[in-house]
Amino acid sequence: MLRKVSLFSLWMGFVVYAFFLAPPDQPDTFDLIKKLSLGQWQGINPLIISLFNIMGVWPLIYSAVVFTDGRCQKIPAWPFATASFGVGAFALLPYLFLREPNQEFVGKKTIFIKLLDSRVTGIILTVIAGILVAYSVQGGDWQDFIQQWQTNRFIHVMSLDFCLLCILFPLLLEDDMARRGWKNHQIFWLISLVPLFGPLIYLCLRPALPETETTGISKQQATVN
Repeated sequence: MLRKVSLFSLWMGFVVYAFFLAPPDQPDTFDLIKKLSLGQWQGINPLIISLFNIMGVWPLIYSAVVFTDGRCQKIPAWPFATASFGVGAFALLPYLFLREPNQEFVGKKTIFIKLLDSRVTGIILTVIAGILVAYSVQGGDWQDFIQQWQTNRFIHVMSLDFCLLCILFPLLLEDDMARRGWKNHQIFWLISLVPLFGPLIYLCLRPALPETETTGISKQQATVN
């Protein structure tokens, strides 16, 4: 119960901070988002470009865990995972405080879950993230980024969202490892303490998810999720 209350409080605090306490929104924010989305990156700090695109990698990382976790939950996982592509931790935090511990996967893997469960998916995401980080390190202007972080709500909140996604992943990691019969505290902490690339390496190395037959209520839950 304490965990649920803490996560709910964190979610509410993040919402209040983002909309009322973060630096003011800038008039060119929509234009910046449009350029970032369309690949019109000329004149934009590579750090901002990389961060924006990495925020598209994070929802895929979470999806690779959340969709299997949601199979036996009372609430469907897909609305939260889907919304996270647009609003990141704002969408995932409600799922985290509404879900129950779940160390089992019931039923057969769908084609979609097989794709998310594939190590190839993890490798592709790792390569993409590596390229983005290298791009930001090579050409990024940290002084400009810090100045924009202090004055631009979009950059500010996106950065905090990235940090939250790094911190929250271990809340799903333990159950996902248990579903795969991979109980190792050292590996758990190694993955948890390495931002971004810890979860990515986990997706590359984790054992395949075992399949089981569904019966009764479990089959009904599997169908819903």
